[in-house]
Amino acid sequence: MAIVEFENVSRVYTSGDHEQKALDQVNLSLEEGRFIVVLGPSGAGKSTLLNLLGGLDSPTEGRIVVDGRDISELSEDELADYRSYAVGFVFQSYNLIPTLTVYENVALVREIAPEALDPKEMLTKVGLEDHMKQFPSQLSGGEQQRVSIARALTKNPRILLCDEPTGALDSQTGVLVLKLLLEMARNYGKTIIIVTHNQNIARMADAVIHVKNGKIESVEEQDHPLSADEIDW
Repeated sequence: MAIVEFENVSRVYTSGDHEQKALDQVNLSLEEGRFIVVLGPSGAGKSTLLNLLGGLDSPTEGRIVVDGRDISELSEDELADYRSYAVGFVFQSYNLIPTLTVYENVALVREIAPEALDPKEMLTKVGLEDHMKQFPSQLSGGEQQRVSIARALTKNPRILLCDEPTGALDSQTGVLVLKLLLEMARNYGKTIIIVTHNQNIARMADAVIHVKNGKIESVEEQDHPLSADEIDW
């Protein structure tokens, strides 16, 4: 069953007399519990796709239906509620609160997510069990990225949106994080959507969406995706 459907979705940004069509009549259907990778050159519309699905932006035209609900028709308050329970985000900017410890940054999501998971368990899964009392300024960039991933997973969303989630990580830690994301899709039924330039990550996906010039060029189904351990990083 499809958890996400884009129906003739376009997003146009206007600056003065200039119009830029970031997405152009996109139609897309995504099944629940799958590990999905979005590939495409810079400016292709990949991040716009994530922002629209995450309720951070609204389409200029078309419908975005998530779990039977048209989120393009939601009010700002309804969108905030949608973001609090349905979707999690891992962006290249970590968005950590500098005055809170690692544990507090992650545990904070329990105030907005009704079915949040154990923050300590998620921090342990990303290899940060010894850093819970530290502050973001005491961590490396890769460690801060792992905190943001733990926070997104603790929220226990049905859909997790990731923009280059391993970009700041060394290969060993990147593999650890990817294994965790795969586990969330395979064992917990989460829908993981990753925007990346890394072709190796695409080899792990159930489906690879190719985006170019704001359009979906193709959706490549992969019947036998590789595990993180099968890839030569």
